[in-house]
Amino acid sequence: MSGMRGTIYLGAGAGVLALAAAGVVAFSNAERSEAGQEGMQDISGMEGMNGGGMETQGMDMGGMSMDGTIRLTAGEVATFGITFGTVDVRPLEKTIRTVGMVEFDETRMAYVAPKFGGWVERLHVDFTGQPVRQGQPLLDVYSPELVMAQEELLLAARMAETVDRSRVEEVAAGSRDLLESARRRLRYWDISDEQIERLLETGEVRKTLTLYAPVSGIVMEKDVFEGQAYQPGKNLYMIADLSEVWVNAEVFEADASLMREGMAAEITVAALPERTFNGWVEYVYPTVKSRTRSMWARVALANPGAQLKPGMYATARFTFRAGDVLTIPASGVLYSGERAVAFVDMGGGEIMPYELELGVRGGDYVEVVSGVEPGRRVVTSAQFLLDSESNLAEVMRAMMAQMNISDMGGMDMGGMEGMDTGGPGSMEGMEMGGQPMAPPRPDTGGGR
Repeated sequence: MSGMRGTIYLGAGAGVLALAAAGVVAFSNAERSEAGQEGMQDISGMEGMNGGGMETQGMDMGGMSMDGTIRLTAGEVATFGITFGTVDVRPLEKTIRTVGMVEFDETRMAYVAPKFGGWVERLHVDFTGQPVRQGQPLLDVYSPELVMAQEELLLAARMAETVDRSRVEEVAAGSRDLLESARRRLRYWDISDEQIERLLETGEVRKTLTLYAPVSGIVMEKDVFEGQAYQPGKNLYMIADLSEVWVNAEVFEADASLMREGMAAEITVAALPERTFNGWVEYVYPTVKSRTRSMWARVALANPGAQLKPGMYATARFTFRAGDVLTIPASGVLYSGERAVAFVDMGGGEIMPYELELGVRGGDYVEVVSGVEPGRRVVTSAQFLLDSESNLAEVMRAMMAQMNISDMGGMDMGGMEGMDTGGPGSMEGMEMGGQPMAPPRPDTGGGR
């Protein structure tokens, strides 16, 4: 029974090996597939067979080896149009192009919101979009609180003038403090020093007082009309200085780590296609929007002539400079699922696949973190042909290894003594599954 079992394992192992080798040869070399019948009679891989398994390392199967190396002749390189590039240390720059929107510079915006209630007697600035200068009159208001504060100021001024001649220093100092307190109260209500001095000079209480523009800019919001009553803290005007604006650019999450404050930025808008505005990244927002997987980078721009209008769409370009890093031509990287592979020229017509770990991509080059050394030549075209050859070699290596373990583990080599594999007649007497194998019938050439 042991001799029969050895015969059965031999027949199964030889059959699987012959089919696998013939399939690889047919895939990679058409001429060898036409001679498949003759190749099956001489199975060179059997020469290294022993009781523990089959030695397959270094087998050359149609231009490729079991370790994934591909062998090419000079003619095949020219036929496939294979070109090469070099892995080297180069300066790497990446341009990030994205979109954004022109916004107000929040540090140059101001609201006019009185700190006291009253009524609007007259508007000096009466429509939205009107440009104003800092200190320009905006509106005249009447407020009972203002009238009372004016009366207190005049009373304190007369008292201070009277008691200044007093010989009691404490009395004179108290009157001066009262006068200063009345002045301070009006200042806190945004009444100008000029108006206070005029009030003291004339000694007359005015029914209305004027509120002035706190900054220069454009009236972007107006929520006030003549005769209107208002409450303390109501926003009557919003004035924005447009000499500088912001562009909030939307940067995708993949590029978020490359953004730095102080980076140069180039801004263009569709309304001014011939103009390029140069600015810099003033602030990078610390959060990512969950729905769009993007973040904001704020660009500060000078805006001469107020050509950039808030609400305009803009195109932003940022340049990230990685410095001198190890790079590979981008055309030399083959992305295969989760892996990045480069085919390295090993010399003598041998091409070996190397798995890479990549960094930043900039233009025609990609940063190499690990996987290949400087100075190596890599294939920059026809990688898909090479990848198919390399993958086939890996499949064959796995098949042969599995056959060694599963089909050859219990082979009895004793029955192989004197076995002749040189011709069809040598198969006489071999048993398969308990049945003797009949020799092949001679070919009579007559067909059926």
